[in-house]
Amino acid sequence: MKVGTADADPGETATGYRTVTELPVGGSEDLPVTVLNGAESGPVVWVTGTIHGDEPTGMAVTHEVADRVDVAELAGAVVCLPVMNPAGFRTNSRAAYYHGDDPNRYFGREDAGSEAPPRTQQVVCERIYEDMRETADAILSLHTAWVATHPYTILPRVPYGEGRSVSDAAVLRDELVELTEAFGMPVVNQYPPGETETRDLQHSLTGAAVADGIPAFTPELGGRLVVERDVAAAAVDGVWNVLHALEMVEEPADRHPEFEFDPDGQLRRFDGPHADVAGIVRYRTTEGEFVEAGDVVAEIVDGHGEVKTEVAAERDGYVLSRRERAAVYENDALLDMAVPDDGPLLIESE
Repeated sequence: MKVGTADADPGETATGYRTVTELPVGGSEDLPVTVLNGAESGPVVWVTGTIHGDEPTGMAVTHEVADRVDVAELAGAVVCLPVMNPAGFRTNSRAAYYHGDDPNRYFGREDAGSEAPPRTQQVVCERIYEDMRETADAILSLHTAWVATHPYTILPRVPYGEGRSVSDAAVLRDELVELTEAFGMPVVNQYPPGETETRDLQHSLTGAAVADGIPAFTPELGGRLVVERDVAAAAVDGVWNVLHALEMVEEPADRHPEFEFDPDGQLRRFDGPHADVAGIVRYRTTEGEFVEAGDVVAEIVDGHGEVKTEVAAERDGYVLSRRERAAVYENDALLDMAVPDDGPLLIESE
């Protein structure tokens, strides 16, 4: 199996680089890649990190997965891309400095009707995604969220309609449920369809892959900017348990109940509550906590420390993240939450 210059025969490990674009004053943008090609045939799993340049925990996980996998005992192949966004990583920035575009919104786009050529970030994404689409049987797109974040896994909703029957979509949904549960972090369904489209998440790596019939999901491995070692260790076990679920390795790894929630039913992503006045936020809750609708989760004070208002939770649910800001404006979201979800995982595509 070959990705870029990393070329591994069965039973071999190879490292190399996948060139994705040229740089203005010479040289090229090269993504480091490790190919672990098992001695036995089986599925191909891609594990990617740091598509946002300020999210290094996923990078550390890919390094440790590559160290742990013994290709002599592996059925199938694992492809690790530690740094999907070198330009952002070099500057500790979410986006690449090419044009400042979010790199996780350029997968599976159809721009045939556009007269303008694709921007650099889209070219980069298209080139590496073409490699994935040719070989991937599953994709784990490792991310982190705000600085103060409880680790969780985003389960995408599965479209059906033109090009995919309901029964085929149900098979993909069931496989995704199995793999996200195997990974072992709390599972939080993606935003409802309308909000997903508004945020352009159908062109994220997992959104595009699922639309193409590839099981793919997004673990959010705690906070950004630094490697969270405890979360990284749990995520390495999570990747291993995905390989076990796909029958690529014989023995499962440990699970990590310290990160689990105990919900009564499914959960989904929700941003809120929002500040109704400008001021300085003081949180009264923290990531991982369960709050009920009406509980005060923050207060907004003025520049002298006098309380202007208290902010209550709008929904029952778990706090996933406190937004990393002290100064807030009207209508700023204060929390990312996981709230009860009564919507379907199968959605009809337009």
